[in-house]
Parts: sequence; structure tokens; C-alpha cells
Amino acid sequence: MNVLDIIRETSARETTRFSFELLPPLKGDGTRSVFTTIEALREFDPAFINVTFHRESIKETLTPDGHIEWHRMRRRPGTVGISAAIRDRFGIEVVPHLICGGLSRYDIEDALIDMDFLGLHNVLALRGDCGPNERHFMPHPQGHSHAIDLVRQIAAMNRGEFVDGEVEECHHSKFSIGVAGYPEKHVDALDAESDLRHLKAKVDAGADYVMTQICYDADRILAFIGRCREAGIDVPVIPGVKPLSTLRQLTLLPETFAIELPEALYSEVRAHADRPEAIRRIGVEWAVDQCRRLKAAGVPVIHFYTMGRAENVRQIIKEVF
Repeated sequence: MNVLDIIRETSARETTRFSFELLPPLKGDGTRSVFTTIEALREFDPAFINVTFHRESIKETLTPDGHIEWHRMRRRPGTVGISAAIRDRFGIEVVPHLICGGLSRYDIEDALIDMDFLGLHNVLALRGDCGPNERHFMPHPQGHSHAIDLVRQIAAMNRGEFVDGEVEECHHSKFSIGVAGYPEKHVDALDAESDLRHLKAKVDAGADYVMTQICYDADRILAFIGRCREAGIDVPVIPGVKPLSTLRQLTLLPETFAIELPEALYSEVRAHADRPEAIRRIGVEWAVDQCRRLKAAGVPVIHFYTMGRAENVRQIIKEVF
């Protein structure tokens, strides 16, 4: 069952389920940490699991003769492989992410073929972050500049169309395509209106559902969903939630994700700056309240960004679902 079917089934039952996101293991690590996170949450029946995709970074190496060499490496490879391993081990639908950054259209096509052969028929299509030492996103010379182009390529494969039309009478893939939406607008967007137009274009290009960026304001998320509907975006919108857990995240999260923290949350965390456990409790309570409000509004799925840590998310799920 693909993600769109899961959402439709959940909506028909007038209930709300949850999903969550994992990072693939660091290069050299095994699957243990990933499987441990899943084991902590599987009893609550997750709708699906997302697995992130990470582009290459630059590593410096000092040679024996004193010169510095730079080479590209992927610190978290294996997105497709760990996705298949999760699905086969746990029987849970998995959504591998796929990005534009650092990949050619041919690289993307190969990854999609691997997913299709492995029975992974869901994909979240993203532009991805800037590469090492890039101030602005620079696409691969034979790649895509925007997520909409990636959506178009995946949708074309669903129609049996491959890169450059080099193969005729092709197998048709059956990918359910998700894209990102931004309640507080994408950092590169001129304004919220133009950002919404870009989202509408991604949906028109073939996206089946929208998954939102992290947002700590339930009213803002629901308002975003309302604006999507007014703009003619009628596909499901899945809110993204991450429990705040440390003092440092007060500055790190806004800087990393270009979001705002509600003043009430910011002030309460600052008031407990020297009490890590209190901050963790505040983050959980805020997320519980946020999820209850989203659930009451009838969203079919709430998506948790775990960053590989399941404890806080488990506590929230126990109280909400």
C-alpha cells in the first residue's frame, strides 16, 4: 500500500495516525541504531517511515608529503538499502527521500530503478540543501535545479518515460510522490504567496501529498493548510512536528530550518535554561498540545522528525494516539 492509499484509508476511518523520519546510519555503522528506534515506536502502529537522503560532503586529507587532498564522501549513504531492510524486517511502508543536490538525472533514474525493483513505491522528492562551500544551491550539470523537476522525472517514469527517451515500451513504475511544504515559507522564496505557487506547481506536476517543514505553531500549520486549499492544492497535507529538547535548539532550529519559535515556548524554555530535564518536559508538553490540536482538526497523519532519537516521540505518541 502506498502513502496516498494509507492516507485515504485513514481519512475514511476519520482517525489520525503518525509517521516518523529516520536518518540512515553513518558510514561504517550498522543497522542497530535504526532498528532500535523503530522497535521503540512500532507497537503504536506507524503509518509509514521516512528515510532521509544525504548529499556528499568534502573531506580534507593530509598526504604523507604534506599536501592537502580533497575528496567527496557521503557520510550517511545507504538510503535505498536501509529503506528496503526496514520494510522487509518490520513490514512497515517506507518512504525514501530523493534529492536534486549532487545528482544527475541519470543518477536519479538509477536510484528510482533500484527502488522500483525492491518494491519501494513511495518517494519524497526534495531539492536538498546547498553543497559544501555553496552559498546558493548549485545543481549537478546534468541534474535538476528545483524539486518540481525531480517530481516531473518521477512522474515520467510512472508513465514509462525514461531520461532522453532512450528506451521504448518501458515498464511503468508506481511511485506515490510526496513533496515538501513550508508553513513559514521556504528560505529562498520571495514571499508566502510565491512559495504557495511553487507548491501548487509541484502538485500539478504529479505530487500526491505534501509533508510540511517543522513548525511549532499548530494555528500556523492549520492556516497553511487552509491557504493550500484556497490555492487549489487539494492533496493531503501532513504536518511535521519535532519536540524541542535542549536549550541550544532555541537558536539552532531557527537557524537551520528558517523557522520561528512561538514566544511562549521560547520564554518558557529560557526560564528553565539550567534545567535540561525541565526543557525536555516542556518540549514534550508543547508537542502533545500541538498534536492534539492537529488531531482535533482532522489531519490524517502527523509526521515526527526524530533525528534518530525515539524517547521524546514515544512519550508524545503514548499521550496523543
